[in-house]
Amino acid sequence: MAIHTNPDGHADRASLIAARLPARLDRLPWSRFHWLIVGALGITWILDGLEVTLAGSVSGALRDERSLGLSASEVGIANSAYLAGAVLGALLFGWLTDRMGRKKMFSVTLGLYLLSTAGTAFAWDLPSFMIMRFLTGAGIGGEYSAINSAIQELIPARRRGWTDLAINGSYWVGAGLAAGLSLVMLDPENFGPDMGWRLTFFGGAAIGCVIIWLRRYIPESPRWLAIHGRAEEADAVVSGIEARIAADGHVLPHVPPARVSVQSRKSTPLSEVFGALLRTYPRRTAYGLSLMIAQAFFYNAIFFTYAMTLTDFYGVPPAEVGWYILPFAAGNVLGPLVLGSFFDTVGRRPMVTLTYGMSAVLLLATGFAFRAGVLDAMGQTLCWSVTFFFASAAASAAYLTVAESFPLEVRALAIAIFYALGTGIGGVAAPWFFGMLIESGSRDQVLLGYTVGAGLMAIAAALAKVIGIDSERKALEDVARPLSWGDAPPSEPIGR
Repeated sequence: MAIHTNPDGHADRASLIAARLPARLDRLPWSRFHWLIVGALGITWILDGLEVTLAGSVSGALRDERSLGLSASEVGIANSAYLAGAVLGALLFGWLTDRMGRKKMFSVTLGLYLLSTAGTAFAWDLPSFMIMRFLTGAGIGGEYSAINSAIQELIPARRRGWTDLAINGSYWVGAGLAAGLSLVMLDPENFGPDMGWRLTFFGGAAIGCVIIWLRRYIPESPRWLAIHGRAEEADAVVSGIEARIAADGHVLPHVPPARVSVQSRKSTPLSEVFGALLRTYPRRTAYGLSLMIAQAFFYNAIFFTYAMTLTDFYGVPPAEVGWYILPFAAGNVLGPLVLGSFFDTVGRRPMVTLTYGMSAVLLLATGFAFRAGVLDAMGQTLCWSVTFFFASAAASAAYLTVAESFPLEVRALAIAIFYALGTGIGGVAAPWFFGMLIESGSRDQVLLGYTVGAGLMAIAAALAKVIGIDSERKALEDVARPLSWGDAPPSEPIGR
């Protein structure tokens, strides 16, 4: 790896600045700036939770002959279109995020989401509904790469696990909002069967507008700026963060010296991306893919068909489904919040093993109870809530693992590839698959779906135990050395 030096052989100023940035960011005390990151970036998952829950909550209304008159399998296909859009959007915008920056993609993907989810409200048949859901998914999928990259690169290493899980877990805040919104919008006393679900999607777009204001205060990733030849700009960003934190009364620790040099680049060729995934870190690739596939099937299969299970097997009116989503969402929010700190203290490997393993055991137990007919609608909901207390932390841990396991230059696209493969293999077909099982009216058939989901989670838990990564409290650059880093000349320690 070439090293940037001055004619006298010493590392140049840009390289010195770039090499010091990780240590400057990781040594920062927790502050209002970091809470801003949690709030402004967590809203992405709130939106995703809002979208998925709205889609599940309105499934009964969409099947009404006075509305679109869709069958259960057609509702499943439309939900699969959303996931397919998320897959392709993640790949496209993930590639652009590594080339053009994290912050720039925030606006593009957010705009696509807002326009498409509002457009869903005006769908007139299955094809138009599927197109709008596809585009909405593309916007959300694109957000995943930019947001997860920014979280990893702005949060201190010692709090990275909890922060990532808490932000990803905020998905279920959106689920709770959607549940409450659906209770009002889908109530036939308030709106007709063809109007309530339309207003529900339009309301989701209105809630998303809050992000536009919050995102103004999130800077571009200094790490990304530094390796793209904008070291002075990166230095200004970090200096501004340091000044804000110091103004709040915090004492900033000394920056330790580093002995690396950084070679700037405009972009990273795809050959290097796949080289990192397949040649440099093949075990991490297999491990991350197993986590993503398992949680994608587990979540999308259960939650996209949540409302249909309640209406078809327990006779819950579509307008009342939201009441059953609220406790389910509460369990999902509490999981990452309660368990998240243990990912930084107990460690990544044991906690991933625990959360994936418990999810498998609890879902299988729920499936057998469902088949035996010993549950009512509330009992089913409570079983799901306990199961997804662990599953929510497990799913968030999958994104955490993938985001911190690969070099900075390929991080966004790596997240996109894993999300795309995980969702494409484990998630896109899941709503359609479970929709058919539910449409059969057979509890044995639904138990089969639960067994498949539990089996995938159990396999992922076993892999975590064997090849999991112990990355807790480590700098990103220690977990995966950036492609742009080389060794600095011994006479030139990088740091103050």
